[in-house]
Amino acid sequence: MATVQGAQLDRKKLMADPIMVTTICLLVVFLALFILYPLAILLVDSFLTESGPSLSIFERILSMASFKRAFVNTMEISIVAGLASTLVGLLFAYVEVYVKLRTKILSGIFKVVSILPVVSPPFVLSLSMILLFGKSGLITRSLLGIRDNNVYGYWGIVIIQVMTFFPVCYMMLRGLLKNIDPSLEEAARDMGASRWKVFTSVTLPLVLPGLGNAFLVTMIESMADFANPMMIGGDVDTLATSIYLQITGAYDKQGAAAMAVILLCCTLTMFMIQKYVLEAKATATLSGKASRARMLITDKSVRLPLAILCGAAAMFVILMYVSVVFGSLFKTWGRDYTLTFKWYDRVFNHLDGGKAFTDSFVLSFIAAPLTSLLAMIISYLVVKKKFALRGFIEFVSMLAMAVPGTVLGVGYIRGFASGLFHTGVMQWFYGSAVLLVVVFIVRSLPTGTRSGISALRQIDKSIEESAYDMGANSFQVFMTVTLPLIKDSFLSGLVTAFVRSITAISAVILVVTPQFLLITVQINEYANRGEYGVACAFSTILILITYAAVALMNLFIKFFGTSKSTTEEA
Repeated sequence: MATVQGAQLDRKKLMADPIMVTTICLLVVFLALFILYPLAILLVDSFLTESGPSLSIFERILSMASFKRAFVNTMEISIVAGLASTLVGLLFAYVEVYVKLRTKILSGIFKVVSILPVVSPPFVLSLSMILLFGKSGLITRSLLGIRDNNVYGYWGIVIIQVMTFFPVCYMMLRGLLKNIDPSLEEAARDMGASRWKVFTSVTLPLVLPGLGNAFLVTMIESMADFANPMMIGGDVDTLATSIYLQITGAYDKQGAAAMAVILLCCTLTMFMIQKYVLEAKATATLSGKASRARMLITDKSVRLPLAILCGAAAMFVILMYVSVVFGSLFKTWGRDYTLTFKWYDRVFNHLDGGKAFTDSFVLSFIAAPLTSLLAMIISYLVVKKKFALRGFIEFVSMLAMAVPGTVLGVGYIRGFASGLFHTGVMQWFYGSAVLLVVVFIVRSLPTGTRSGISALRQIDKSIEESAYDMGANSFQVFMTVTLPLIKDSFLSGLVTAFVRSITAISAVILVVTPQFLLITVQINEYANRGEYGVACAFSTILILITYAAVALMNLFIKFFGTSKSTTEEA
């Protein structure tokens, strides 16, 4: 009874706050207009023909042999890449948590590997694969003398996606393994069980929901991936690339809409299972922290093979990223390795590289603080307030995680190219800088929201209640109390949004107009032309920008962050 009365009191206080009510209304409009509406218009367009509602568009698409191949390829690649990424991620996480590493170098290498996919353009590994193992590859042609090696196709996509996504699984599983109480495993060891038996009978069952969660996250990312299949797929199409080719090559907008709906159904199904089944089970199985320190594996027969295997794999991944930098400095890759800056000269003096970097930087710089602030506001409402639309706001803001970029891009084309509901209203929005900023915000919003929710759940509600009791309104409480307490999360979300925006490709490649030049679109264009020196130069500068942003964030948090403030107060 008291709980019900408390909830009613919270709702009354909320409705009496005009700033909060206005904020909620604006959020609902934003989420409905820029996330739900593009998806809804896709659904309508895929069923609506000149003669009325019909399944003829789906029947036509489903009868296409090219679509059937793309669908099968997408499912197979996402399953294989998901399984492999999860297993490799588990191996890395197990070695870090359970194996005593004699040197900090290996731990540092693991840390580098975990952050590289976050701060690098999505197609860098595909470009590296071509540079190292292609027909003019450094390893295949220059070192091994193989001149006809083909890296394009099914296995090329799988390998690149595993290297791209296994660090995500590693980060997810590392936290789960750390939270296992060592006493459970030590009890099995005291009863005479081998380490393998302990792993299979105790450790593995405890992290099994987390493994399923990591697998589904990777599967969703793999299904939605556009950049890697586009660059290294060759004649192997996926649903993401098929949608792009259908709307840009065949000019079949309704067919592309139908394909987008099918892909969206697949990713949404995986998302719902991941979020509402496996994620909850993983949290329930492993809650809290380990009660004591874990006895690490020191046996050389186990420690050395695992450390060497993971170290070699990590160094190979780092080599893949570094090769792009060298690709921008050599005269002719695979034939003439004379150092030169001609590719940078061409980028800036002949290819409007300055405009590409300016456009990308400015648009991302605008989108990043808006995304971070919006994510923090959503997180605040979800965690700290109780109202009827709270579930709607949380679900829709996280929904963008399951929406592939190509699907979103087609949705914006169909939804805004001729105005809202094809009425001409807001037609100015299509092709504008505002559209690109909105796309950046929508694509980065789920990451910032998850981070904000996690941070806010650690703040005692009484701190904010004290501010309310002193007469502060909701805006003042949020800006002067809540936000300073979560400024580390805010800054992290700010930089993450900037990095994700400036490296985005799958959605923006469909909606960007010749008025704007974006770095990622330029990289994709020149790489597909075979001009790898130019593509590497663009990629290298982009990597430097993203690393500089991350470095500045870390410095800012170190000197001005919450942890710093807490230390000084102590």
